[in-house]
Amino acid sequence: MHARRALLYMPGDDMHKIRKATTLGVDCICMDMEDGVAPSCKEQARSIISQALQNLNFGLSERLARINAIGTGLEMEDLTSVLPAHPDGIVIPKVENADQIRWASEQIAVIEKEFDWQVGGIPVLAVVETARGIVNLQEIAGSDARLQALIFGAEDFTSDLGATRTSEGWEVFYARSALLTHAGAYGLQAIDMIYINFQDIEGLKNEADQGAKMGFSGKQIIHPFQVIPTQDAFTPSDDAIIQASHLLKAYKLHIEAGEGVFALNGKLVEAPIIKSAERVLERARVAGKL
Repeated sequence: MHARRALLYMPGDDMHKIRKATTLGVDCICMDMEDGVAPSCKEQARSIISQALQNLNFGLSERLARINAIGTGLEMEDLTSVLPAHPDGIVIPKVENADQIRWASEQIAVIEKEFDWQVGGIPVLAVVETARGIVNLQEIAGSDARLQALIFGAEDFTSDLGATRTSEGWEVFYARSALLTHAGAYGLQAIDMIYINFQDIEGLKNEADQGAKMGFSGKQIIHPFQVIPTQDAFTPSDDAIIQASHLLKAYKLHIEAGEGVFALNGKLVEAPIIKSAERVLERARVAGKL
């Protein structure tokens, strides 16, 4: 699965910004046809995204396209316009039930068969950003094999509830945690909320660090300024990698000696500690540090 430490949204109707994004070394570039594009520019966005997919060198960045919400009447044309240019994945906003994921998967499969591509090769990422979506997380998370990630949309969620968005974030803490828990239960990546004040890098770092400690795989971002601090937050440090490697080596030796539980540096080491160390090294591998 692709590293998604930072998922950068770019308006699909602006080729200049998309081209700029390809130079940033960001894990994911999500070219938008939804909220980032005015109603009068939807067709232009479809055309520009298709051109970008065919003509620009994205390097190692994953090339994602966000369609309009299913049920708007725009989603089918979004898919049929950009899928022939073979994006690396499709982002579906405002997902509220499993049928929406299955419908999108079926439409993608039609294009994959038409072009003789691997069926199931284009993954789906679902943005959950309404109260109904949070309530239906279990059915959404288990909806389709094509689904790889759940993305939390905090701004739309608070709007849906009529809540006030605060810097502390208690109004979204339950929904944020619920999405993370369901992603973990179904083996999906969990992508955290946007930090909308793109000039406040310190605030971004704090929120990204919190998300990484909670267990999120990455974070949505909206500005080039946010790329490096966000990806750094979701990349294990050199010290963390060394400690995890040392722990796993010690674990192997104790297992070979027939010891299931052991002490290391004055701390008891059990299965959950080993699992956490394995996750650190897996994140390091995904980030290209191993």
